[in-house]
This record gives sequence, C-alpha cells and structure tokens, in this order.
Amino acid sequence: MADPRSDNPGIRKWTPARYRALLRAQGPKSVHFRTRLAILIGAVAVGLAATVFAQAADLAGEMFGHFAARWRWAPLVVTPLLFAALVWITRRFVPLARGSGIPQVMAAQADPDQATQGLVSIRTVIGKAGLTLAAVLGGASVGREGPTVQIAAAIMGLTHRILGVPLRGAVLIAGGAAGVAAAFNTPLAGLLFAIEELASAYEQKVTLLVIAAIAIAGMVAQSVQGDYVYFGLIGAHMPIVTALIAAPVAGIVGGLAGGGFARLMLMMATGTNRVTRWSKQRPILFAALCGCVVAGLGVGTGLTWGTGYGAARAMIVGVDAPLWFGPAKFLATLATAVAGLPGGIFAPSLAVGAGVGNLLRSIFPDSPASAIVILGMVGYFAGVVRAPLTAVIILSETTASRGLMLPMFATAFIADGVSQLVCREKLYHGLSRTFAMAHSSPARGGGSPED
Repeated sequence: MADPRSDNPGIRKWTPARYRALLRAQGPKSVHFRTRLAILIGAVAVGLAATVFAQAADLAGEMFGHFAARWRWAPLVVTPLLFAALVWITRRFVPLARGSGIPQVMAAQADPDQATQGLVSIRTVIGKAGLTLAAVLGGASVGREGPTVQIAAAIMGLTHRILGVPLRGAVLIAGGAAGVAAAFNTPLAGLLFAIEELASAYEQKVTLLVIAAIAIAGMVAQSVQGDYVYFGLIGAHMPIVTALIAAPVAGIVGGLAGGGFARLMLMMATGTNRVTRWSKQRPILFAALCGCVVAGLGVGTGLTWGTGYGAARAMIVGVDAPLWFGPAKFLATLATAVAGLPGGIFAPSLAVGAGVGNLLRSIFPDSPASAIVILGMVGYFAGVVRAPLTAVIILSETTASRGLMLPMFATAFIADGVSQLVCREKLYHGLSRTFAMAHSSPARGGGSPED
C-alpha cells in the first residue's frame, strides 16, 4: 500500500537531506543546542557556587563573632584597618568588584561580550567573592546576595564562551536572577527581581530563560542545602482591621527611611558636594573612617556586626530588642556601603527593616509582633530598592507568611511611592551608571563609593 504522504503535496518527505538539515539546526553541534547546554551547565554551576559562597560567608561571620566576643575592643583597630586595606586592594586590582554586584550586572547588559572581560569577568568575581568574605570576616555590615548576582552572571558568561555561543543580555539576567533565587532559596523572588530590577526590556524569551535558570539553580542549591526557609517557618498573619492602619504606617516610615538611605548612597556615588569630593580624593582614608564608624557601633552595641541575620530573625519571632537597633544598623550599613569595598546590602537592609518594625511594635502593642516586624522589613526594603513585588515575595518566601500577603503588598506599594518623594532615581539604576561610565576603561583606579 502506498504511503498516503506521497500523494499529499502539503506533507514533505523525510529525506536524508532533511535529516542532515535538522541536525545542523537542532543537533549537538548546532548553536541552538549549545546555547541550551550552556544555560543548563551554567544554572547548575550557579546553584553550586551560591551554596558554597553562602556557607563560606556564614562561616566567616561566625569566626568574626567568636573573635569579637573574645577580644571585645580589638575591632576598633582591626575593622578600620581592614576597611582601608580592602578598598586599596579593590581599587588596585579589581575596581569593578566594588559594591554590591547588582549594578554591574545591570550595566553589563549593554554589551555582554565586553562585560565578560570586565564587569562580569572571572577575575572580577573571584576578587569579589574573596574580598566580600574578608569584609564579613572583619565585621562589615554587608550581605552576600548582591555579590552572588554578579558571580552568577559571570558563570553564565563563562559557559557561553566555553561552548562558543553568542552571549545576550538576557543570559546575564537569567544568571543574576538564578543567583538571587539560590542565595535566598526564593525562586519567585528571583523571577520578580529580574523583571523589576535587572531587565530594562522584558520579553517572553527572557521570561522562559529566567524561569529555566532559576528552576535548575534552585534545585541544585536545595539538593545541597536542603529545603529550608531563610528566616524559618513564621507564618505571620494580621487581622484586616489592624492591617488597614499598620500597613500604611509601615509603608510611610519604611519608605522615608529606605528612600533616605538610597538618596545618601547616590549622593556619595554620583554627587558633587564637598564630602563626596573629599571621599574620592582620599578613598583609603575615607574607608578607614567608615570602618571606625562600623567598629564603634559594633563594639558599643554588640548587634550591628555583619548581615544582622540573627538579630532580624530574633525580632521576627518576637524577641524584644532595643529600639536603637534599627537606626544603629542603618548607620553601620550606610558606612559600609559608601566605603567602597565589595559587599551587598540585601541582608543588612532586611535587618534594618526588622529594626524599623521593632520600632513600630510600640505603636501597635496589641498586634502580632512578628507581623509588625515583617511589615517593617517589607516597607524599608521596598523603600531602598524600589522593587515592591520583589520585597513582598522575598519576605513571603523567607518567612512562609503567605497569610500576610495583602498587608505586605499595601505596605510595599505605599513605601515605593513615599521613597520616590525622597529619592527620585532607583538606587541600583543610579549606581549602574557609575559602572556604565567605567565599562569602556575598566582598568585600575577610579570608582565612586557605592553599593
């Protein structure tokens, strides 16, 4: 019996030539196949790298904690000297490693291929990782999440170079988003952060790429670290009547404080005032002075060192904390961020937000303490980064408080609006311009203090 397809001109025969054409387009040697393989390998590597970096940062924080407990006054000397040394090393050898890492990835999208030689080069991120760990080891108020974004983007760039496939800005977005997801174990937050912050023009292809990278990196990180919740299973909730009052208050206070932080950061990074000019003329001395501020606060309070994770979690679960923690951690984080050494502000900002929520507890004494603290974290974080959806999803996923979603959304959007009144430009977007200017000449020196 004859093949019916032979009588139908609309159906093409599968000839050897067609098979060869299909192999060229989709086979193992094709660009399409190698691109997918590069993303797969890169996502696995991102998950592993994020896990190793997280464990190393936690170990460094514990080591400093033991050091500060045994020799209480030593950080008054060690921390300022370390700040000065780290800024000198950064400016001398890896100037594009300074600060968070998120602005670098945003700037790298303009020219991804060139960025693999500078902004997201392996040399830059190796220096970034080592110097960030050194900063944590010295008690600096830094987080590991921002550096993880830059490291993840560099890994994606490396896998594409090794397999010889074109590198697009979307790949860097996927890598950065996967880094956020793996660092916090928050896949949805990684996706939303890519949409709100990393991607200036979001397309369906980018969405699928980000989802794939996040899923793979997240599964790898979970397989190594276990299925954990960053701040623990809090499950906070709040009556709707209380939320109608608490959410606007948390949004206004968090927006004012977060917007103030962002404005001060941008002023020091891109401003032309006398203090900014002096800090750029004497960066090493300025870093040492910032280290003195961090050391003084740390020695005086014993609570403002490092990421602030322990203090934030204690406040979330309802432990009473001194009212001055929020303002003190704010100053320690600002002093660390403007000093110009590598390190992020994600985790420290969540700790400051917990301090804001702790202040609000006195206004709402009859409300669930954990819910008020979480609203303070959402409000302040949204005020700093101006990414309200990311703020809500991060706190929802890191505390398992999905019953608090509606108050969190209200708080985040109010905080975002209030923050705009204080600081018009988004923090990471403003800081990315300093790297865009340095992108064409990423050699030594230069650079402004930023996150």
